[in-house]
Amino acid sequence: METHTVCCIICETQCGISAALGIPATPMSAYHPPQDPIEVLHEDYEIAVVVKPEGLLSVPGRGEHLADCLLTRVQEAFPTALLVHRLDRDTSGVMVFAMTPHAQRDLSMQFETRRVKKTYVARVAGELQPKAGTIDAPLIVDWENRPRQMVCHETGKHAQTDWRVLRHAEGETRVRLKPHTGRSHQLRVHMLSLGHPILGDPLYATGAALDHPRMMLHSEELRLSHPESGRGMNFRSKAPF
Repeated sequence: METHTVCCIICETQCGISAALGIPATPMSAYHPPQDPIEVLHEDYEIAVVVKPEGLLSVPGRGEHLADCLLTRVQEAFPTALLVHRLDRDTSGVMVFAMTPHAQRDLSMQFETRRVKKTYVARVAGELQPKAGTIDAPLIVDWENRPRQMVCHETGKHAQTDWRVLRHAEGETRVRLKPHTGRSHQLRVHMLSLGHPILGDPLYATGAALDHPRMMLHSEELRLSHPESGRGMNFRSKAPF
C-alpha cells in the first residue's frame, strides 16, 4: 500500500431534487473549498482510496462556482475514476473510488448490502452517557428546512447507528460512530436526537456548539472487499481534530 499526495483544485453541492420540484431550499454557506493536496492511501487497477478534506464537495453542485469537488480532483490524477459513495461537504475522511465499471458495480453492491464497514470519529456537545449504545431512529427529509433531515417514526426510512464514548473533556465527548445504514445526514441527526449535536455542524448545532472552525466529524475507517480478488481490505485515516 502506498501513501502519497495528488495536487488539484475544488467544489460544493446542493439538493437537485428540491430544484426540480421548485421548492426553495435552506441557503448553504459560501463555498470556499480547501486548496490542500488530496492524500491518496491506496491505488491499484480497480480502486483508489483517498482522504477527503473538510469543506470540499464529493461531487459537483449546480453552477460553475460549485464545479470543483473531490471527484473532479481524483479524476485529474486517475482519469477512469468513478464515484461509489459520498461524504457531506463538511465531513472529512476516507473515501473509495472505482477505477473500472466492474469495480463500481461491485463496490456499490457492497455498500447497498451493508458489507462495507464504516467507522467515524466525532466530537459532540455535552457529556454523552452511558458509555455505549445504539440509535434506532428512522429519518426523512425536512422539506420546509431542506437540506436538513429529521427523525420521523411514521414515514422515515430505517436508520441505525452504534456509538461508543472514547472520552469526556470540558463539556464535550469524543465518540466513535458505526452506522449500519447510510441515510443522508444520519450521524448528524442521530447525535442531535440524543441531545448531543456534533460540534461545528452548520445545520444542526446551535449556540456554543456551533462556534467551532469546522464540523467535528471524520470518516476514520473503511473495511471492504477488493472488487477483483475478494480480499478484505482496511483503510484508516486519523481524525485531524
